[in-house]
Formats: sequence, C-alpha cells, structure tokens
Amino acid sequence: MAHPTTSPPTEGAFLFDGWFDPIEAGLRTRVRGFIETLLEEELTAVLSRPRYGRHAGEVADTDPGARVPGHRHGHRTRHLTGSFGPTAITVPRARLTEPDGTTREWKSAALRSYQRRTQAADALIASAYLAGTNTRRVRRALAAVFTDGVGKDVVSRVW
Repeated sequence: MAHPTTSPPTEGAFLFDGWFDPIEAGLRTRVRGFIETLLEEELTAVLSRPRYGRHAGEVADTDPGARVPGHRHGHRTRHLTGSFGPTAITVPRARLTEPDGTTREWKSAALRSYQRRTQAADALIASAYLAGTNTRRVRRALAAVFTDGVGKDVVSRVW
C-alpha cells in the first residue's frame, strides 16, 4: 500500500475541535446575558435610578441637599472563564460621588477586580489537582471544559 488512507493526528488536536454545538453556543450566550444583566441591576441599585433615568432633584434644583449619587460612563470588556466555558462580558462603569464631593470608580460586588475565573471553575481546578493529577496534566484533564486550557501556574495560584 503506497498511500495510507488515514493520517496521524496532529499534536494538540482534540476529538471535538471542528464541531459546532448549537446548545453550548446558546448556553454561553444566555450565561453572558445573565451576568451582564446582573451587573447592570447591581449598578442600578447603587445609583438608585435606571439607565437614562433622573432623580427628582436633578430636574428641579429646589432641594440643594438632594445629591446625585453618581453617573454612568460606558462599559469595559472583561473575559471570564467558568464551568460554562470562556466568555467575554461587558461590565458597566460609573463614577460615584462621595458626600465630601470627591468621586470614585464603582466596583461590582459580584465580580471582583481582576477576577478571571468563577469560584466554580477554581473549585473544578482544585478538585482535579486533589484527585492526584499533577499541575501540568490538569490542562489535558480539563481541556474539554476550558477551551484555552489551564496552565500549571493557574493550578498553583488556585491551590
């Protein structure tokens, strides 16, 4: 036989690399929308007014004691990896006015600063490590869940 009918698998190829699963894609879209809605509602509660909404004190400045707690100013993109896989979310930004007149950046209580993984993802990584997998093999063990992979440094930081 001069020509083999099958070629050897390439390095780094996984079983489901070329497949598209509409259920997984729909789930990731819904998860992203849920997280973005959660963050928007949290900011709405802090500002005590909906988006594009005004307080009564803003329309008529009859009460000088009625202060505007802050204002929105755009969104920023954050990448978050969870048990649902990696997703890019948009986080709202806002400036909050303190009682002394200074301003500060709003920080979400649900999404910590510099958070890149959910607590469920961290627990999954830690459980794979506790099951006896060394730090380098965790990437292969969790490749189906985390598309980008989990490096040995991530396993060490989580642990």
